[in-house]
Amino acid sequence: MPIPKKIFGRTGHLSTRTLFGAAAFSAVTQDEADRTMELLIANGVNHIDTAASYGDSELRLGPWMEKQRADFFLATKTDERTYDGAKRQFERSLERLRVSEVDLIQLHYLVGEEEWEVAMGPGGALEYLLEAREQGLVKYIGVTGHDVAIARMHQRSLERFDFDSVLLPYNYLMMQNEIYRAGFNEVVEMCKARGAAVQTIKGITRRPYLGDRSHATWYEPLTDQASIDKAVHWVLGNEDVFLNTAGDISILPLVLDAAQRFEARTPAAEMQAMVAEWEMTPLFV
Repeated sequence: MPIPKKIFGRTGHLSTRTLFGAAAFSAVTQDEADRTMELLIANGVNHIDTAASYGDSELRLGPWMEKQRADFFLATKTDERTYDGAKRQFERSLERLRVSEVDLIQLHYLVGEEEWEVAMGPGGALEYLLEAREQGLVKYIGVTGHDVAIARMHQRSLERFDFDSVLLPYNYLMMQNEIYRAGFNEVVEMCKARGAAVQTIKGITRRPYLGDRSHATWYEPLTDQASIDKAVHWVLGNEDVFLNTAGDISILPLVLDAAQRFEARTPAAEMQAMVAEWEMTPLFV
């Protein structure tokens, strides 16, 4: 079965519901990146989400974007908060990606109060992104973040500016946090009313690392196909969201395989049993 697709907010782009989280290219060779891109293409994935701060990711994508730019919805991010910083970093991203424009630029990890005021205020990063949009360097503008507090901050961001997309954590265990669940659901409703896309991350999180890191992800992921199936199917069971794949190329095939076989949301009882079996704990509290 093909991976399900959904219109990405107001963009009109029919994106696969599993977006390629290109943080997975932060520290890989070009050969590894090439094999991964071939896998994505074979699975019909047509949406890539990278960032200026994802190590070598933009560089690894560059040769592919140079040849096959038209085949992908391309998104990147800036973690700079000022006009000048965002301009400098975005121009570098275009150079590294070997493109003249991207589809989506996102304010990356906009959670802190002081940073938010700078980025959203006069002379801030948003001011530059609007200028870049007017210049045809980007079509859409989004905002991203982690942590429990991001749900409320995204609400505030959406009240300040009509963003085209948001990105935030979403998995079964995190949604057992009443405060986060309420905030997340409100963000989704705001986005539905405005036609903004909702991207989710950390879908296959097991827990924070207890010892040495075993994968490129900065959290310990689920690693067996059966558990990844349950986690992915639970996320995709929410028809209002997209799932950004985990930042590790070794786990990517398992996530894509799970997405191809999606039919219905994993029941809560099965999710709770998996939480107990794998001693899962929330990444953010």
